[in-house]
Amino acid sequence: MSLTYSNYLKLPELLRLQNVQSDPPQHDETLFIIIHQVYELWFKLLLHEFDKIKRDFSSNDLYGASATLKRTRTIMKTLVAQLDILETMTPMSFLSFRDRLAAASGFQSAQFRELEFLLGHKRPELLKFQEEGSPDRSVLERRLNEPSLVDHFYDFLEHRGVQIPAELRDKDIRAPSVPHERIQQGLINLYRTQPDVANLLEQVTDFDEGLQEWRYRHVKMVERTIGHRQGTGGSPGVEFLKESLFKPIFPDLWEIRDKL
Repeated sequence: MSLTYSNYLKLPELLRLQNVQSDPPQHDETLFIIIHQVYELWFKLLLHEFDKIKRDFSSNDLYGASATLKRTRTIMKTLVAQLDILETMTPMSFLSFRDRLAAASGFQSAQFRELEFLLGHKRPELLKFQEEGSPDRSVLERRLNEPSLVDHFYDFLEHRGVQIPAELRDKDIRAPSVPHERIQQGLINLYRTQPDVANLLEQVTDFDEGLQEWRYRHVKMVERTIGHRQGTGGSPGVEFLKESLFKPIFPDLWEIRDKL
């Protein structure tokens, strides 16, 4: 069989994956399924792109990292825009099929948790939400035990003359990233002396802002839809989601804004 648009993209298989659980079928469940399937595809692409950016940072490839960072920011804008579509579903529409989701919850998204770990927002305690020995648990354990994007960012800064404190290099690899005054001083110096690097640092900040924007919009969408009910499948719900608001991946870049 010759290659066609349909078989290249596996469209027959893809378009058979939207199976509603409600009986009788509720109209908005199809929307709910498609939106979340598309999110998972975007998460897969973000993981793919950030694995490249990690390599770019460690090899001092400024322009390669810059081009890919621009792509990741554009993806984040798309993730935010998709919430506008999801918010056309009323709370009553969601409640019409919510009970049929049983234990299934977006909180179980292994790819989003993987993305957080990759970026440096590591929380080992969240492994408990994935079944021990499962493929998802194995992937998350691998991400937890490998250098994060921030660690590779330190490689890039070191290439550019910033001395990375030993306590950052030697910290527990499973621990989340933390701000450091010496990193901040090095960043300020780069902003003032290396315009091409300053542009890259703004792109990093731009992605970080985009991720925080998505978190905020996601929290408000959940709050608007289910209020302060417990999340689907017994997940923590809105209050847990709020804990991650305004926690940047690159805190040092935010700490220096009033010093540039």
